[in-house]
Amino acid sequence: MLVSEITPDLVRHLGVLARIQLSDGEVERLTGQLDAIVDNIAKVSEVATPDVAATSHPIALENIFRSDVPGDLLTPAQVLQNAPDSADGRFRVTAILGEEQ
Repeated sequence: MLVSEITPDLVRHLGVLARIQLSDGEVERLTGQLDAIVDNIAKVSEVATPDVAATSHPIALENIFRSDVPGDLLTPAQVLQNAPDSADGRFRVTAILGEEQ
């Protein structure tokens, strides 16, 4: 097993790099947490072999796509029949840009 190299000084340095001001309590807590993370990564690295394929998900996933076939289309009149306001075969909406645009 790999001996951890996470020290409070390293955590303070990482805080400076990330521009995060850490209190002494936060440094102590993060030192332990980062130490545990590094140890777990080392354990995974020990058992990872070329015989085992890398996976992003434990269960094989497959996208199911439907055929892209156009169906029954609405006429312009059907589209606009419930519109609060329309003109010239288009939706009419309140202007959001100033007159200069």
